[in-house]
Amino acid sequence: ERQFVERLSANSRHFRFLGGVRQLPEKELKELCNIDYDQRMALIATVDNNGEEQEIGVSRYVKDENGECECAVTVADEWQHHGLGRLLMEKLINFARDNGEKTIFSVDLANNTFMRKLAKDLDMTAKRDAEDATLVRFSLQL
Repeated sequence: ERQFVERLSANSRHFRFLGGVRQLPEKELKELCNIDYDQRMALIATVDNNGEEQEIGVSRYVKDENGECECAVTVADEWQHHGLGRLLMEKLINFARDNGEKTIFSVDLANNTFMRKLAKDLDMTAKRDAEDATLVRFSLQL
């Protein structure tokens, strides 16, 4: 996961982590890798790169204190704009729905046009954050 994040462009890391992140702190990295299939789930796309498995995309969610699933999707720069993000999110939404979840949402920078388009394609609703105009919440009732 560390290598995947470090291979992302500064722009992709900026949109994924809502700001300038070059390297994830060890604690956050461990949280991303701690999947229990109940409170935390991740679906990872990989390819064979000269005999080594390489992560090229991930969709994930973690349940918040209200029982809603906060999600995120990230695709390696060279794999963007080929439908991988949509596929990963569709699979994640179906997993959440099949496991009885009621709501999935993401919080993104308002100027993240790629996420805005993906959210629209997934029939997610958009609502500006009342406390921070730079953020938008995309949500989908399952």
